[in-house]
Formats: sequence, C-alpha cells, structure tokens
Amino acid sequence: MTEEAPLPAAPPASGADPRRSIALVDDDRNILTTLSIALQAEGYATRVYSDGEAALKALSENPADLAVFDIKMPRMDGLELLRRLREHSDLPVIFLTSKDQEQDEEVGLAMGADDYITKPFSQRLLLARIRTILRRAGPPRESDTPSDEPALGGPVIERGRLAMDPARHRVTWDGRPVSLTVTEFLILEALAQRPGVIKSRNQLMDAAYPDDVFVDDRTVDSHIKRLRRKFRAVDREFASIETLYGAGYSFSDG
Repeated sequence: MTEEAPLPAAPPASGADPRRSIALVDDDRNILTTLSIALQAEGYATRVYSDGEAALKALSENPADLAVFDIKMPRMDGLELLRRLREHSDLPVIFLTSKDQEQDEEVGLAMGADDYITKPFSQRLLLARIRTILRRAGPPRESDTPSDEPALGGPVIERGRLAMDPARHRVTWDGRPVSLTVTEFLILEALAQRPGVIKSRNQLMDAAYPDDVFVDDRTVDSHIKRLRRKFRAVDREFASIETLYGAGYSFSDG
C-alpha cells in the first residue's frame, strides 16, 4: 500500500468537526487501521499511507490538518519525509518512535516536529496530543468562514531570560530557541505562569495530560529532566527549574 487506502469508517463522534483531516504514515498496516478507526470515531477524516514518498507527494498537493509519522519506514523514513515537507509546509507533525530512538526524536524536534510518542503507545494519549496541537494550530485549513473567536493560546510569557509563545509553541532562552514537545511545553508553561510557586506532580500532570489520560509520577520527573537537559544545551548554567523534594517543582525567573 503506497497510496491512500480506504479503511473501515467509524461513525463520527457527536459534535466533532469532520473538516479536520489527519494523515497517518506508517508501514504497519495494523497501526494504520486501528488508528484510523479510532480517529474516525472522534470525528476526524483520515488519510493513510505506508510509503513516505507517496505521503510526501499527496501532502504537498493536498495538505492535511495534522500528520502522524512513523520514524522507521522503508524507502523514505519519517525524518526525511519531515525534512522535505518542511521545505514548503508547516503542517503539524507527531512522530511515533521506538524507545531506542531518542537521538532521532531530538533531530525531529529540531527539524520542526511538534511532538513524539513512544511505541507501544496509548491511543488515548495520542488523541489527547492531537487535540492539543490542533487547538494551537487554529481553525481548519478549509474553513472560509470568518471567525470572531480570539486567537488560540495566551499572550507571550516572559520570565527573565525565558520567553514562551503559546500560540506558536515557541520557546527561547536568552533569545536562543529551545525545541520542546507539546508535553514539555505545557509543563514549563504551568511552572512559568507563577514563578516561585511550587506545583505538585499531580498539578503538572493535569496541565500536561488533559482528558484524564493516566500517567505515573515518574513520567513528570522524566519530562523535567529532559527540560533541564534541553535548556542546559543552550545555557550550561541553567537552574531555573527547581525541585522541592516531596512537594514538586517551581520556576525561578531570578
């Protein structure tokens, strides 16, 4: 299967917006089928590809609202697909990765991927990430109806050397860009909104994982470690995310 292939349709969820289209690119037919059915049940239109070259041609000619790419694929892998797509498109992209692909994940984020989810993954978590990214991306591409709604995302957050633009999902430290996943962005945003205030792990989980997606405490700790590592890559002295053992984390803008 190298082009769009029909998959069983599921009834759309009540109140969902059928104009939102999701492109799925993976060489595993089972993943394509199960994800397509799950997304259709949420009211999304799906387009599926098991070949990166076919996906690139189709998405260049007719962009979707969001795409989910597997990294490891024959002929053209997800990283090359994203690189070539970014030459002319800012299509939101989520990567599906394996546990041993951390280096690929970092490369993908630097190239402009919006998030990554490690296999085996929770469909509920993927759906939550898709909803979050689409909310930030704004109205559907096909919508020609003027909207009176305010722009998604709040005002730019500036805390000392940190600047966060929620609407564009951009972060800088001392003017230097820092590539964060959606989850990392949401955790940092929750901390930076109230500098010096300790946020418990439960509060950070609520900020980063909407829709009652279950994660354990160690997941938040892992995200904090990755946040610190990414900021220290641009500033070796970075120490603005502080730990209060047994209580949680806080952000210092001093």
